[in-house]
Amino acid sequence: MEKGDELGRVTLADIAREADVSVSTVSKVLNGRTDVSAATRGRVERVLREHDYQRAARNGGEAPLVEIVFHELDSLWAMELLRGVENVANEYGAAVVVAHSGSRHAPAPGWIDAVLRRRPLGVVLVFSSLPPELKRQLRARSIPFVIIDPAGNPDPDIPSVGSANWAGGLAATRHLIELGHRRIGIVTGPEDTLCSLARLDGYRSAMSMAGLEVDPELIAFGDFHAEGGFARAKRLLELPDRPTAIFAGSDLQALGVMEAARVCGLRVPEELSVVGYDDLDIAKWTSPALTTVRQPLREMAEQATRLLMALRNGEAGAAPTRLELSTTLVERSSTVAPGARHTVPGPR
Repeated sequence: MEKGDELGRVTLADIAREADVSVSTVSKVLNGRTDVSAATRGRVERVLREHDYQRAARNGGEAPLVEIVFHELDSLWAMELLRGVENVANEYGAAVVVAHSGSRHAPAPGWIDAVLRRRPLGVVLVFSSLPPELKRQLRARSIPFVIIDPAGNPDPDIPSVGSANWAGGLAATRHLIELGHRRIGIVTGPEDTLCSLARLDGYRSAMSMAGLEVDPELIAFGDFHAEGGFARAKRLLELPDRPTAIFAGSDLQALGVMEAARVCGLRVPEELSVVGYDDLDIAKWTSPALTTVRQPLREMAEQATRLLMALRNGEAGAAPTRLELSTTLVERSSTVAPGARHTVPGPR
């Protein structure tokens, strides 16, 4: 065995003997090869963990890549995150590889084999969390990872970057209340994501602080996409006592809300005020331009990538495991007081 394969007194031969496998099998597990059975891989991984085996970092052996992993790619939201990762990766002379895997909660189990073969400088994950086994395998190969977390609340041992979702929901709803709206609907995101619940809690808090009753009929859980926003808003707008304003949990859902208003014969904002969430580039080009909560997606991705590179270079020190960036309300022309006439300012 080469000297570089040792860590303290524990060698690959020691690991192989204790796991009752060959040295080449241990090497395959360490390098993420797929031609090892799940049972054998699990046995080797267990012995590696018991000995706290950390593969020595290769000098120049890693590909100059930063990997970003999405559960979905077909949205402007994902493109904003990708741009942020690229901005910082370029500063370090690294390229970006994009992977598409899993659900919004975690990547699919098969993803780990591919990333271990690529051995990138680090991985940025757009998920709520990371299963313990995937964390162990990445750490065993000295591949740092950071979660960009607009969708949940990761475990404390996972470095992550998120945004102030509760404050964003509060600001959106408070804006509508200050305009004079009292029947305010909300189409938030999926019911099983914490960001959706946080924005809903912000909505409820704003209503409560204003002394307004929250009508359960005016609360809908969407999917962050235009189609879902359309379907949920159409139901709200067909109620006998319909809302005069709707807060949508994403700009894409807000587009669906505005189309539902059109189909129902309602004018935005004269007969229905609409607030979105994210402040994607498209928000200022809708007609009317969309009032929305700016979630700093690109900055979140940049911060996550800087943290990743600090971890890679051993410079993170006492860096916080969780960074939370602020959200801000951007007022445009999709919201007015109930019954007010609409004027059209230029885009901004």
